[in-house]
Amino acid sequence: MIAKNIKETMNSKGASVIRKMFEEGRKLKVIHGDDAVFDFSLGNPDLEPPKEVLDAIKDLAQNRQVGDSAYMPNAGLPETRLAIAKKINGEQGISTLTENHVIITVGAAGALVSVFKAILNPGDEVLVSTPFFAEYNHYAKNHGGLLRPVQSREDLSFDLDGFSAAISDKTAAVLINSPNNPSGKIYTRKELEGLCALLEKKSKEIGRTIYLISDEPYRDIVYDGREVSSLFDLYDASIVVSSFAKNLSLPGERLGYIAVNPSMEDASELIAACTFANRILGFVNAPAFFQRVIARSWNAKADFSSYERRKNAITKIVRDAGIDFIEPEGAFYLFCKVPLSKEGSRDDFAFCDHLKKYLILCAPGTGFGSPGYFRISYCVPEKTIMNAAEAFKSARESW
Repeated sequence: MIAKNIKETMNSKGASVIRKMFEEGRKLKVIHGDDAVFDFSLGNPDLEPPKEVLDAIKDLAQNRQVGDSAYMPNAGLPETRLAIAKKINGEQGISTLTENHVIITVGAAGALVSVFKAILNPGDEVLVSTPFFAEYNHYAKNHGGLLRPVQSREDLSFDLDGFSAAISDKTAAVLINSPNNPSGKIYTRKELEGLCALLEKKSKEIGRTIYLISDEPYRDIVYDGREVSSLFDLYDASIVVSSFAKNLSLPGERLGYIAVNPSMEDASELIAACTFANRILGFVNAPAFFQRVIARSWNAKADFSSYERRKNAITKIVRDAGIDFIEPEGAFYLFCKVPLSKEGSRDDFAFCDHLKKYLILCAPGTGFGSPGYFRISYCVPEKTIMNAAEAFKSARESW
């Protein structure tokens, strides 16, 4: 028999709302055809990787060296860690981070679960502002922790009073995601300063360092000239986890990393713990080939203009259908408020089931800690977006 907790979790209503909708979309496409189904369920980057990445792949494949597939240090290839250290120094506006502060992981998910394994004791809590990526619950629970949501303000900014009330001697970390999945929210410098000041104060009060973890796979996908603020200069006990899934469109290659703030007290101990966790969780290393690819092409620039075009198209369609939403500042998601039904309901599961009648697939907001909302992923073909206009209108009118 499988483990009781796994059985209960995987069969729960909100266990994997995104994947469930994605699988339903596949079934509907078999029945109705690809063009008739409007699948906005899964955030699957659809740009081709930049030329620099493709050139590196070709060159490394054609000029393979003896030992290229051998075991490596548990933290990853030194040249890849050095390249990512350069990347982080540039993003964080510092010059002190070295390859010794970087660990290569199997995607951003592998990075985050390695950090949780390293810092969580049974019963410890990780605080997160709503809405949040649905898998965070599972990542914390994997290691005896508990994800504790803190309701955001109406504009999705941090509720610092809410964070203050939620912090206890069980608080191990605060997890932020900017640009945010599912809302596209980017946290401002002022918001981060307020959060960091609170964590400094509360860490002293409870006699325990509260880590601030920033999950940043969408950092480069921003709109209207916005920027994602640095964090390492604001809070010593900070950690960045990320990957190259979104910015270089390499989600299937599973290449991620952990970067630990060099100003952190006992940074070397945390780095050693994360490296050990990366090993004993069974990942050990991300694939050697793509570590070498990234070492050569980490600073390649992708053209995200098609995401912006699609953002503009879907926001117009949803607005015209009479559905309210939060204007995305980055990433490739639209977080919408479930309209009030004729019966006075804002049930997100019921509304997403209703959308399926019109062959529209979206993810209910409950899975993101925000009942009464639903997520549209617009990294889909532009024709899917344009062809869905009438379906959204009809679904809204009949709801």
